Amino acid sequence: MNLNEYRVNTAFDLEQEAVPKYQAIASELALTIRNGQLAAGEKLPPHRVLAHRLGVTTGTVSRAYASLERLGLATARVGDGTYVRNLDTDTVGSTTSPQTAPIDLAHNVAIPTDEVHALRLAFTQLGQDPERLAEVLRYQPETGTKRHRAAGAQWLRRFGASGAAKRVLVTHGAQHALAGVLRTIARPGDTLLAESLSYPGMLSLARSLRLQVIGLEMDDDGLLPDALDRAAQTFNTKLLFCAPTLHNPTTGTMSAARRHDIAAVIKRRGLFLMEDVVHAAILDKPPAAISTLVPAQSFLMSSMSKVMAPGLRVGYLEASPEWLDKVAASIRTDCWMVAPLMPEIATYWLESGEAQRLIDLQRERIGERLALARSALAGIDFRWSHHHPHLWLPLPPPWRAGPFAATLRQAGVLVRTADQFAAGRTPSPNAVRISLNTVSSPEQLVIGLRAVVSVLRNPPASVAGV
Repeated sequence: MNLNEYRVNTAFDLEQEAVPKYQAIASELALTIRNGQLAAGEKLPPHRVLAHRLGVTTGTVSRAYASLERLGLATARVGDGTYVRNLDTDTVGSTTSPQTAPIDLAHNVAIPTDEVHALRLAFTQLGQDPERLAEVLRYQPETGTKRHRAAGAQWLRRFGASGAAKRVLVTHGAQHALAGVLRTIARPGDTLLAESLSYPGMLSLARSLRLQVIGLEMDDDGLLPDALDRAAQTFNTKLLFCAPTLHNPTTGTMSAARRHDIAAVIKRRGLFLMEDVVHAAILDKPPAAISTLVPAQSFLMSSMSKVMAPGLRVGYLEASPEWLDKVAASIRTDCWMVAPLMPEIATYWLESGEAQRLIDLQRERIGERLALARSALAGIDFRWSHHHPHLWLPLPPPWRAGPFAATLRQAGVLVRTADQFAAGRTPSPNAVRISLNTVSSPEQLVIGLRAVVSVLRNPPASVAGV
């Protein structure tokens, strides 16, 4: 393998460095990334290759790459290697002032609506009930209090769930729920099946648990049943993660017929389904979750972070009672219990109607921004869905996702490249995700989208000549 194609400097003298070797390697790679010699989406040298060239152990290179991940400069994909990430103010510790900060079309955060007022109402109500106020400062069952679980069961009914509180566990968000499930049903070395483009938080969690993620082929209707069936046989696995409604990043929603086909494979192969319906909560009437078709083999996970407030770390997990108790034991080991104050706020919002009011406001804001985006990107082929705050933009030749994102960053706009969602060894499509919900104002959104159009239509000679 020719290391020159990576443009990584391997000529510096590690013996002359005053810091540990892994730190010296990480610093040199960081410099190479920050000066643009390695663009977003490019693959770093394999551990063994770089270790041989530098005369160090693979463990040293692994520690160097781990340092790059902590700095937000690289991301590791299980079974595939380590890739350069997009550089932005949140991941590389930039001191850019708010006045010159990039326009953020990369992150995925609920649009501020009236959640501060809703929080004041919850605190006022709580302050008027001394017993309930004292209750949130006491130890709670690891599954959550009966009242909080009942509120969670009511919330999950919007996805067609059973509504039985005994099947519901309260968590610190959907990521916490997923971590509890995977720690319960998976072991290091197990294989986890997922859509070829999948939730980055799941990919990071799988990597930390030493799980092998296999990306499965999709079409416009979502995960392909035949691909799932073949993979379940080939890899002899029981684990499946899926987000069939308002998929992140492609924005698609699976049809009812496809959901029944996927459920049939799950039943036939004895799979355990971990279903993410976080984004689906924005819909007034979400389609019934696949989990409703295989209730004994499913873990349905939802949260409020994407439709109300990102700081409200409350999630709900529905599963069969025997599995729920096992997941609760994992949570007890992890954090003993979910701190009850936030579930109390969420419960008040659900019982009082504030939750629905905030969702309605969020849907309205997303609709406004989607209208602006469709106007700003008129004539450009992209994928979108009603009420979903993302756009999926396939890139025409000669653009590639990494150089496109890097050029946009230089123009002051941040987006996410497809490789950050790629599961396992699945090749990344040549596309980017544009988020409409993080940018501070509609005016800034229009400016950012106009920059996207300008860059898209005016590739530099260095790109056009490739």
